[in-house]
Amino acid sequence: GGFAWENCGDGKDPVVLQNLSVAPDPITIPGSLRISAAVSSSRAVSSPLKKALGDLWIQLPCIDQLGSCTYNDVCTILDNLIPPGTTCPEPLHTYGIPCHCPFKAGSYRLPDSDFPLPDVELPSWMTNGNYRVQATVSSGEEELACIKLTFSLQS
Repeated sequence: GGFAWENCGDGKDPVVLQNLSVAPDPITIPGSLRISAAVSSSRAVSSPLKKALGDLWIQLPCIDQLGSCTYNDVCTILDNLIPPGTTCPEPLHTYGIPCHCPFKAGSYRLPDSDFPLPDVELPSWMTNGNYRVQATVSSGEEELACIKLTFSLQS
């Protein structure tokens, strides 16, 4: 167990996670998750984006867009969650972090911020345990970012 993260790209990715902290550890569902993060991008990022989640010890199926899923267009997913033209939700709005594509080049920082974690209707064997996730974001054939996360869940 224990939360950990690392960039897993080839060192040439234009989007780099500089800092990430998550509490509590283990993450409790339902509960509240405190996150702080810093990301830098050396270039603008626009649609289409792709995100793949995988590399779990036991590969979890993709259920309701959670688990080992491939998201063909992250920009469209963001538009479905937060309709274009609406203000980004807090705390993103307060800290000037965009929630729609395109994302401008630059640095983005989220200080300690709390997010509610709802009770999810998944079997306890899926909501309790240790996990490893690798997220790769690409545009066309170009990898933009790669991040590995290790974390523990408890319900």
